[in-house]
Amino acid sequence: MAKKHELYVERGQQGDYAVRRPGSERASAVAPAQAQAIAQARKLDARAAIHVERARETTVGGRDQWRRP
Repeated sequence: MAKKHELYVERGQQGDYAVRRPGSERASAVAPAQAQAIAQARKLDARAAIHVERARETTVGGRDQWRRP
């Protein structure tokens, strides 16, 4: 079962950023910039652990990994 207090910020196909809860089909919020999406996620649930999708490939992680803001 998914945890209640988790939110994910991921990049959409049009270049915007979506805030989603685990297992959801639709985004809870959408923003044009990653920083704005993180701020909206904090407004949605201040206690939530926010996970942000990696924006680029790095030597220590790829796009399929998540980071904390």
